[in-house]
Amino acid sequence: MSTAAGAMLPWPVDDFSKYGPVEAQPVGKIQGFVGRAMHRNWVSIPHVAHHDDADVTEFERRRKAWNAAHPDDKRTLLPVLIKASVAALQAHPKFNCSLSADGATVFTKSYFNIGIAVDVPSGLLVPVLRNCDQKSVGEIAREIVQISEKARTKGLSIAEMAGGCFTLSSLGHIGGTGFTPIINAPEVAILGICRTQERFVPDAGGNPVLKQMLPLSLSYDHRVINGADAARFVRFMADWLGTYQFA
Repeated sequence: MSTAAGAMLPWPVDDFSKYGPVEAQPVGKIQGFVGRAMHRNWVSIPHVAHHDDADVTEFERRRKAWNAAHPDDKRTLLPVLIKASVAALQAHPKFNCSLSADGATVFTKSYFNIGIAVDVPSGLLVPVLRNCDQKSVGEIAREIVQISEKARTKGLSIAEMAGGCFTLSSLGHIGGTGFTPIINAPEVAILGICRTQERFVPDAGGNPVLKQMLPLSLSYDHRVINGADAARFVRFMADWLGTYQFA
């Protein structure tokens, strides 16, 4: 089968069994849908990634102090990052937008629904937490536990994964130093979070000081967002975390 000049080459077909033992399994329904959606998003959106580190040394000190004083109401990073995302979307409304399918219209949203990527046995699901600007960190934390458990056991409806403004994808519980998540269309950006790292950085006098640095990776739609916008957005989130007070 010939292809026109510049057209994508057909997928290579091979008999893998001639090289050694193989096992063939059908792609699961959920994973197949997610794969098609990710392919659409990747080829349709001009992705750019911006990476930065947030100094969370004092944040972690305050978080651990809170947890020691409140053993029945402990705090983790993700619910606070959701509140940081809301604050960043409010300060930078260009990120709380969606493009129409033809790219001719930008819809600016006045609500703040945040998606969280959840790793489930059958693939990847992104439940959406609604009206996060109106909820406390504690309320968001409890909702994350409930919706994540439902995603892993009963599954989620399409409605529970629709209406997002911005998505967080965290690999901090596993590791990594940075990655470039694929935007969850029709959103225009997604934030990837990796494990906090201990690193020596110079203080004002040039002396090395051990800090806890959180890697943040923002993928954004370059049709809507420019590089300077992305840098300011991530820096806003980093600074917000640095001043956040647990209460």
